[in-house]
Amino acid sequence: MTLYIGREASKLWKRICAETATEINLLLDNWKYVLAGLFFQYIHGLAAHGVHYLHRPGPTLQDLGYFLLPELGQDKAYISEMVFTFVFLSFALWTLHPFIFKSKKIYTVLVWCRVLAFLVASQILRIITFYSTQLPGPNYHCREGSKLARLPKPSNVQEVLLINFPQGVVYGCGDLIFSSHMIFTLVFVLTYQKYGTRRCIKQCAWLLAIIQSLLIVASRKHYTVDIAVAWYTVNLVVFFVNKKLPELPDRSNGNSPVLLPLSTKDKDSKTKEENHKLLNGNSVDHADWP
Repeated sequence: MTLYIGREASKLWKRICAETATEINLLLDNWKYVLAGLFFQYIHGLAAHGVHYLHRPGPTLQDLGYFLLPELGQDKAYISEMVFTFVFLSFALWTLHPFIFKSKKIYTVLVWCRVLAFLVASQILRIITFYSTQLPGPNYHCREGSKLARLPKPSNVQEVLLINFPQGVVYGCGDLIFSSHMIFTLVFVLTYQKYGTRRCIKQCAWLLAIIQSLLIVASRKHYTVDIAVAWYTVNLVVFFVNKKLPELPDRSNGNSPVLLPLSTKDKDSKTKEENHKLLNGNSVDHADWP
């Protein structure tokens, strides 16, 4: 038994090392895309903080979702955050599964490059919408009488650039017409729908997305229109971005990892290299070695 555990542990360690080497090479090739996507998350947060200065509290708008769904209350607003955290962590762990499991379909770096592309495109549209029209926030801290509903004029540029973290992120107002949580949730669900392999998990993911939508409305964090816009806009963004980007390599077919199209010269060189490896009995995908 001890010998078996030791042998399997050795195989797992070799697999992790091989996968790490592969992913590092991919990251070296695509670090600009990853860095740009991560930097835009800050830009998105900065834009959401900036619109808070323009927010003017007022009566909550008439909303069908508010009539149909009972209000959870301020003390239960954390429930939707817990669901979102679960979705986020579950997706992040799934993208890391190639480091552990022998059977794998994706490359972690390439999947996150695509996810960040989806997020950036959706967030650009979100920024345009909430700067185009400012609505009175329905959240409790955005209503009339709350000290957090209005922000005083910033005393310096640093105050704006630092986004008053973390309070400025948690207690934002004015970034409506497009739910940020639903952007992340739907991007994760759609990505797993395409690259995941477990049908039951796909079904559960869509169920969680629906539950998340209802909880956001019941928590009065967004109007129902914010959720509706996110549902059809994110799906359209993912569809059109997928059409523009090259398809990710399927590791089960032994394809080599490439994010952007190669030139003809690079393709010929790549093909000769792969043929040479195959003739010598080597697999193209070293990360699947036991």
